[in-house]
Amino acid sequence: MTPDISSAPIASDTTDHAPPGRRPRASWARDLSASLVVFLIAVPFSLGIALATGAPLTAGLAAAAVGGIVVGLFGGTPLQVSGPSAALTVITAGLITQYGWQTTCAVTLAAGLLQLLLGVRRVARTALAVSPAIVHGMLAGVGLAIAIAQLHVVLGGSPQSSALANLLALPAQLATPHPAALTVGAVTVAVLLGWPRLGRLPGRYGEFGTRLAKVPGPLAAVAAATALAVALDLRLARVELPAWQPHGLAPELPHGPPLALLAAVLTVTAVASVESLLSAVAVDRMSRRTGDLDRELRAQGLANMVSGLVGGLPVAGGAVRSTANVRAGARSRRSSVLHGVWVLAAALALSGGLRRIPLAALAALVLVVGLQMVSFAHIRKVHRHREFPVYLTTVVTVVLLGVLPGVALGAATAVLLALYRLTRAHVDVLAGPDGSFTVETHGPLTFTAVPRLSRALAGIPAGTEVTVVHDGSFLDHAAYETVHSWRSGHQAGGGQVSMVTRRQDDEVLDPDGTVRAGSSPGPHRCRAWTPWVGHRCIEQQEDPHGRLLDGVRVFQLHTAPLVRPELARLAREGQTPSQLFLTCADSRLVTSMITNSGPGDLFTVRNVGNLVPAPHEPGAADDSVAAAVQYAVEVLEVRSITVCGHSGCGAMKALLDGVHEQPGRPTPLARWLRNGRGSLDRLRRAPAEFADRPAVDLSEQLCITNVVQQLDQLMANPAVERRVAEGTLRLVGMYFDFATAQAYVLDRESGRFGPVEAAGPRQERDTPGRTDEFEQVPATGTAVADPARGAGGPGLAA
Repeated sequence: MTPDISSAPIASDTTDHAPPGRRPRASWARDLSASLVVFLIAVPFSLGIALATGAPLTAGLAAAAVGGIVVGLFGGTPLQVSGPSAALTVITAGLITQYGWQTTCAVTLAAGLLQLLLGVRRVARTALAVSPAIVHGMLAGVGLAIAIAQLHVVLGGSPQSSALANLLALPAQLATPHPAALTVGAVTVAVLLGWPRLGRLPGRYGEFGTRLAKVPGPLAAVAAATALAVALDLRLARVELPAWQPHGLAPELPHGPPLALLAAVLTVTAVASVESLLSAVAVDRMSRRTGDLDRELRAQGLANMVSGLVGGLPVAGGAVRSTANVRAGARSRRSSVLHGVWVLAAALALSGGLRRIPLAALAALVLVVGLQMVSFAHIRKVHRHREFPVYLTTVVTVVLLGVLPGVALGAATAVLLALYRLTRAHVDVLAGPDGSFTVETHGPLTFTAVPRLSRALAGIPAGTEVTVVHDGSFLDHAAYETVHSWRSGHQAGGGQVSMVTRRQDDEVLDPDGTVRAGSSPGPHRCRAWTPWVGHRCIEQQEDPHGRLLDGVRVFQLHTAPLVRPELARLAREGQTPSQLFLTCADSRLVTSMITNSGPGDLFTVRNVGNLVPAPHEPGAADDSVAAAVQYAVEVLEVRSITVCGHSGCGAMKALLDGVHEQPGRPTPLARWLRNGRGSLDRLRRAPAEFADRPAVDLSEQLCITNVVQQLDQLMANPAVERRVAEGTLRLVGMYFDFATAQAYVLDRESGRFGPVEAAGPRQERDTPGRTDEFEQVPATGTAVADPARGAGGPGLAA
């Protein structure tokens, strides 16, 4: 049976992109490889978090082992990796300072029990109701507090009990740094920041750097700093791993004010739960799975109970470890469990090597992690949603007063901001050229807006014609009485008043307002953002042929009269497209929509996998694509060729599954997919990358690598090669991600795919009113053709 190449699902929890006979072995191999990568990240990170909290360093390793094994076995997000959390560092450090280590373990145990109960009550989704501005502000504040504290260790000193004290003591510490500690810290930071850029080195160094960069950066940074300290015999404070003693690490009954201890338990529960669930949602999105958040919360609670019992730090799901797990190709929960086993083995068998690590190296690692928790992308997003005051309040308060006061004050700021917006309305009075007036109101009209509304209405001359336009927001009784009292008085004075409600979204009938089989009586209504989005609102049992004919009827009724003059011109003059657009046959990819193009703009070639067969490819040659390319280049004389891939490409998944290598007589699909063998080879040698984010999985990396490979294979066409050499033809690589409606364009200098921004300067044109390159559309952020060239637009794509 031929696989569905347009929407093949991502592998399940226990399966793999491999032919049926090899799936279990390949899945185990990928999980084993991913577990080793995550283990190499987790060990230095766990030691650094333990150092930052002031806990025994073995507590960090214990939390990593428990998080990996327990959450890995019982969690609801199979690819999430849990362990000691950077977000809990400040909270844990404060608990240790105030109550001691064993009481902190008891708080961890109690927080785990509370998480377990919340998971049983199935309230995990409720934890995600916190404002993103508060969450990101809390993480940024914690990150700054961590960075300030660990800067003291990098400088050779010791952190104070609070972030404010650390800030006040920093000038004196900067004046008297410890040279050896500062050197080790600087080396750690330099390696950590420079490691991902090794692949950008020129020539052969770049190939070697790409291979070397596969080693996790944190491990490389700590290893380099340790080697430097050992080679130069630097006198530095180093890791101390005391023998594990249950009576010295296990929890004891808390000593302290009950309310303060209860607040500590609630704080650890809230922060650990929110971080774990947000990370779980992100991991599910990356791996394109649907997890069970309540099960995940129960597993996190169980892990915290076990971690508290054995003397470990509080456990939470971690974005750093989980992202590394997904990127390393993990296929199931085995990867997380194995990572925990490796951490446990390292704690027992490699203690001698771990004791050589300088504390300054771990502090520098945690310092960088803390600074990375202040995300400028989050700041831009919060600012765009006008919630920066909430973010800033949370950050500053967390740094100065702690996590719990910071979150509370951030929530209070969010409530006040919401109330301010609910009570703020704009009233605009516009005078028309004919002496009429239009009163436009924006925002909810409540009793607080009555004075402003009354002043605006009172200023309108008597006896005039007035149109009151309300935007459909909330209108309370006081505002209603004000408007209608004025209306009665104005009409009594000889004026005319009409009331209009303007809705935010238009309501449309689909497509002719008739009742369809299986639907409810009356016209079918849906919220539409393009004329064709309503198609998805029709019952699935409907005849697809009838759906197609309905679409043609709507085109003839509404669109044909608009485009008839343009099509008539094209019929007289013939087609003169400036671009060849080669893309996949996937039904989700609407070329005219994502390029904002219209009739005559694009000469389009579509096939399975947007492949360009190389000449003389054994057993896979195909002349149809080459003929289309030759016609476009030599007859139509296009000035640009774009190869566009897309996310979730079934052809790329089929290549990874080995469909083209299946034994027996090859099917037409298998023969065609052999044209993608060069992309598979390139994926092993030099995979393509994004400029702003990692690839979601191996399938997405093959999708963008395939675009680069097909551009190279285009150059094997003599007509293309000649035009490119003459400088009259440009090749463009493009990738479209469905989940985010985001287009990426290949930068040939860096070799990376960068996002097309939603707004930016127009590119230079060869001819007025025409363009050969892609511009940027404000609405969706996708690469688009010049709208001035024709009657384009999404509505014409139906």
